[in-house]
Formats: sequence, C-alpha cells, structure tokens
Amino acid sequence: MYSKSDYPDSLKNLEPKVRNKAIEIINSMIEDGYDESRAIPIATKKAKEWADENSDASGETEQHVLPHENGWAVKKKDADRPAYTFETKEEALDKARELSKNQEAVIVVHKKDGSVEKEIGPLT
Repeated sequence: MYSKSDYPDSLKNLEPKVRNKAIEIINSMIEDGYDESRAIPIATKKAKEWADENSDASGETEQHVLPHENGWAVKKKDADRPAYTFETKEEALDKARELSKNQEAVIVVHKKDGSVEKEIGPLT
C-alpha cells in the first residue's frame, strides 16, 4: 500500500492533491486485484480528471458548512445540493475537515444567518 510519504516515483511531479487522489485510487485498484504496473497509469489519469472536475478556476476546491433546514450541511462550491446534512454544526465541520484533507479544499464556515464566519485551510 502506498501513502503520502511512500509512493511511486512517477507521481512525484503531481500536485499534492492529485498525487494523494492517485495514491487512493492505486491502493483501491491493487486491493481489487489489478497489477501495480497497470494501476499506476490508470490511477494517475483518473486523479488528473478528478482534479479538473473538483477545482474552480483558481485551482482550489471549497467545501461550505451552511445552515440547512435539517440543521447544517456540507456543500461543495457551486453544487446544486448539499452532499451531507447533519444535526449540528460541529458534525458538519468535522465532515468538511475530512473532505478538506482528502481534497486539499478550503472550508468556508457560515453563520446561522448564512453570512461567512471564517475560512479554514486547505488542510493537509
């Protein structure tokens, strides 16, 4: 299994968020029985596609912690609907932190009235 500190040389020139996603995909593919030599190029391509789809024009992903009718939500910037909803703001913030670490995303925390309280990250 590969990690953020131990990965194939072919990933060394990738941006950290793309490299981390590639490592995640490679490990999953190897667990599913793919040969490592086949998994690495496939995972690299998929990670680059993922980064293109999950970044705004500035190259940063944002996860918003917002008030929601059922409590609090975690919603990616420009998404139509929240990805997750929680009863408490702290639960939503915990999920946003987890996503931020995986995506190297900025967390935008909102107040109950919807205004921005603070920005955090990106976390690594």
